[in-house]
Amino acid sequence: MGTSVGSKALTVRNAVIIAAVLNLAGAVLVGSRVTHTVRKDIIDLGALGGDDTFNWTILIGMLAAMLAAAIWINVATYFQLPVSTTHAIVGAMIGFGIAAGGMAVVNWDMVGKIAMSWVISPIAGAMMALFAFMLIRKGILTHPHPFKQALKYAPFLVGLVMSILAIAMLVEALEPLHLGLSYLQILITGLVVGILASIPAYLLFKRYKMVEMDEYKKVERIFIPLQIITAAYVAFAHGSNDVANAIAPLTGIVAQLVYGSPEDIPLSTIIVLLAFGGIGIAIGTAVWGRGVMKTIGERITEITPTRGFTAEFSAATTVLACSMLGLPISTTHTLVGAVIGVGLAGGVAAVDSKVIKNIVYSWLITVPVAAILCMGLFLVMDYIT
Repeated sequence: MGTSVGSKALTVRNAVIIAAVLNLAGAVLVGSRVTHTVRKDIIDLGALGGDDTFNWTILIGMLAAMLAAAIWINVATYFQLPVSTTHAIVGAMIGFGIAAGGMAVVNWDMVGKIAMSWVISPIAGAMMALFAFMLIRKGILTHPHPFKQALKYAPFLVGLVMSILAIAMLVEALEPLHLGLSYLQILITGLVVGILASIPAYLLFKRYKMVEMDEYKKVERIFIPLQIITAAYVAFAHGSNDVANAIAPLTGIVAQLVYGSPEDIPLSTIIVLLAFGGIGIAIGTAVWGRGVMKTIGERITEITPTRGFTAEFSAATTVLACSMLGLPISTTHTLVGAVIGVGLAGGVAAVDSKVIKNIVYSWLITVPVAAILCMGLFLVMDYIT
């Protein structure tokens, strides 16, 4: 939401409302695969004696992981640093594994894959945003009549966003809803949704008046509703990945307390917990989110509606693709990468390197800090229980 607030497409209040609704939707509809990865694939629960029986060690370990991640995220947010919930929760799970069973308990192959996705995701977001903004600049901004070009392409861009969103939702809904659709049918359905969405968009944009103002200001005005749509798209993608990451240890706790085993928890219960996490994200955004929004939306580079649209679309598409693959990547990192990519389209000088350095430093220390915090909390809780 930082880019939408930074470009003035949304007020902070409206950004919080959109974040609340779409984070919840993304978590419930697309978040279950990522939750499974974080809860079961980072550490070997079987090595801790938790295959099919109640295990106190796993219970307090999951609780310690949640507390450690929450403490670090709140500290970083106080300093307006856009650190990753994903990094914090994965780091905390690693710390739990090491404290409870040693280095051998941690699935380092999976950790390596996750870490690689953390490196790739901001780079992918930056490259996609750079390429997309260059297309917009060539097709619209440098055209002799940029406003007319913006009116022509805007309905297509609305249809593209809605088409990708529909495809992502249908792919995730295949198993729990027993839809019985082939991937070709899903693709066709997504295309139909995109076409249907572009029709009212075309009628809406057709009504835009040629008011007396600079051509480029008219273009930016066209992109304001487009950026609001992509802000919702980013919130949905954030819910699909980051909420799922944050809620993963809680699913482990509920599995232990309610079902007596870390392995046995039905999808319906996971969805309820994801909804709970989505509500928590919304409250956190309202209470703590303004500073981080300012960092992403104003301090890295200048954000206009065209730039904000490009950054948000690129980041959300990258995150949704990884969510469907079950990779717990960071929406924050991907969006920051996309903002940098858009900034680089205007030259290296357009990007504030000092802000980027501070962000990268906060990223690098998140995993070890969360791991150490979790180890300490686990050892204390294990001792007193």
